[in-house]
Amino acid sequence: MVARSSEVRPTAVQRSASPGAGARRGRRAGRLAGLGFGGASLLVLLTGCDVGAAFGGFGWPQGGITPEARRMYDLWIASCIAALVVGLLVWGLIFWCIVRYRKRGNELPVQTRYNLPMEFLYTIAPVLVVAVLFYYTAVIQTDVVKTTRNPDVTVEVVAFKWNWQFNYRDGQGEDANTTASVLGTSEVIPILVLPTDRSIRFEETSRDVVHSFWVPEMLFKRDVMPGNIRNVFEVSRLEGEGAYVGRCAELCGSYHAFMNFELRVVTPEKFDRFLAAKQDGASTQDALTAIGEEPYAVTTRPFETRRTEHNFNQGSAAAGAGS
Repeated sequence: MVARSSEVRPTAVQRSASPGAGARRGRRAGRLAGLGFGGASLLVLLTGCDVGAAFGGFGWPQGGITPEARRMYDLWIASCIAALVVGLLVWGLIFWCIVRYRKRGNELPVQTRYNLPMEFLYTIAPVLVVAVLFYYTAVIQTDVVKTTRNPDVTVEVVAFKWNWQFNYRDGQGEDANTTASVLGTSEVIPILVLPTDRSIRFEETSRDVVHSFWVPEMLFKRDVMPGNIRNVFEVSRLEGEGAYVGRCAELCGSYHAFMNFELRVVTPEKFDRFLAAKQDGASTQDALTAIGEEPYAVTTRPFETRRTEHNFNQGSAAAGAGS
């Protein structure tokens, strides 16, 4: 008597002895290699063109005005392209298996067969993808959050309900002196004037609750914390003159949606003249006019507080005029 497990199926012998088995394996390996080469070529092709602009940045804001913004944008676009390539590969394999191995009869296929190269591929490939994404994320994050010892310009960002104060400082830390200041009110949007091609350090603090300093074109935002916490970050330079709206990106109270400011980027020469005018006692509007800039914000406008209408204190004085 021969044990059932030791029986040799003639079909298996014929298949293993078939002279075309080696050729089929070679063609299969060639197809896999071609598929991998095609995916790599597609990735290189997509990264070589402006895919982000064609697809709206894949949801990421475009038009960054700092080198750090461009690095973060490039990482996002490359990650989206890699995800699309992997997704197309996976969906292609799924539909190929559905067509290639569809049911052709009532006989079940062999249940103990495996493909070692394929198992190795789908085990190692995800680990490699995650490792590569982690590496580039760590590199860019380290570059974005690094600070220098002597930045060209230091600005203290002071947030309060529901406006901003920007203090130009002569050094770093709480012990530095304020040389000029811009204070926003309910009637006037505060304008933060900064130069191009100079490193800028932001030191943030809040007088009351948690706020968030955000200029969309910088592709970077940091929470502004109350108390002794000073959130600090730097940009190596601002590229491109212009006016950019800034916002509070943290729900901070009733008028959070109207807590805006404007970033005005000017040449270094204009910035020096603006700062000198402020130090001489000129108002922000007069200093801006002196350097040929619009005296008031052009990207946003003051909000209507409506604090004298439909409130519970009709007899009290109007609040929020600022100083």
